[in-house]
Amino acid sequence: MMEPAHVTVMAREAIAFLQPQPGRRYLDGTLGGGGHAERILEESSPDGQVAGLDWDDMALDMAQRRLARFGSRFMARRASYAAAEQVLGDIGWGAVDGALLDLGLSSMQLDSAERGFSFRAEARLDMRMDKRQALDADEIVNRYSREALERILREYGEEPQARRLAQAMVDARAIRAIESTAELVELIVRVKGRGAREHHPATQVFQALRIAVNRELEQLENFLSDGYRLLAPRGRIVIISFHSLEDRLVKTAFRKWNATCLCPPRTPICGCGWARKARLLTRRAVKPQADEVQTNPRARSARLRAVERI
Repeated sequence: MMEPAHVTVMAREAIAFLQPQPGRRYLDGTLGGGGHAERILEESSPDGQVAGLDWDDMALDMAQRRLARFGSRFMARRASYAAAEQVLGDIGWGAVDGALLDLGLSSMQLDSAERGFSFRAEARLDMRMDKRQALDADEIVNRYSREALERILREYGEEPQARRLAQAMVDARAIRAIESTAELVELIVRVKGRGAREHHPATQVFQALRIAVNRELEQLENFLSDGYRLLAPRGRIVIISFHSLEDRLVKTAFRKWNATCLCPPRTPICGCGWARKARLLTRRAVKPQADEVQTNPRARSARLRAVERI
């Protein structure tokens, strides 16, 4: 069986902001197929090091084979990037000189139909990054209450027809369980119609379910609460997000890290005790270049933000 291809998103921009150097240590918190890690290792030759984290076994296996030529300069661990501080401590690294998060699904995950991430291929309702966890999309779609389904679709998918879709799921499963991605897509199209739209009508629903299954926003919030602590002075964090929910969290956290005071406006004397943690390298989100979007349409929604530790 041929391995799904993995296309690295915004590699030029990520490397330009990270500025990998020989002798330095870097964290790839979302290892995926290893594309970004490979570029970092190449740019930091001959002795820069990369620790890669992922909780997807298929991604770890693929990345380790791809990066085997770098020998001891690369190490991989099965973990969420939200646990990066603990993992770095376990391997004896402490602070790193740069960290990268690419929050999107990898091409191989989307193209592996059996994973259930894509609405374009029929598969069981799964969507788990970590195959060891119990919760999957089938559990949410077929077991959660209408209210819980509506909240997930509205909050995580920003789906304007969340209530109608949630009710339709509850009505459908009362007759027979919704067992596949194709059945769910058929239900969504029945409720929303196809019409003339830029995105497939199932896009927001599948996004919402994937986020809920993998607790993606919770993982990101945990990282952003004090992610600057991972960095050595002048170390950099680069984050590539793919939808507005992620980008808003990143923008808010980076602006907080860049702030010199967190007191309410017009507070006469600062009493917050906050000290500036990092400086913004991107005043607004950086978008992929036109040539990349042309060759890899999945990069279209990518947005990159970066900061440097003070």
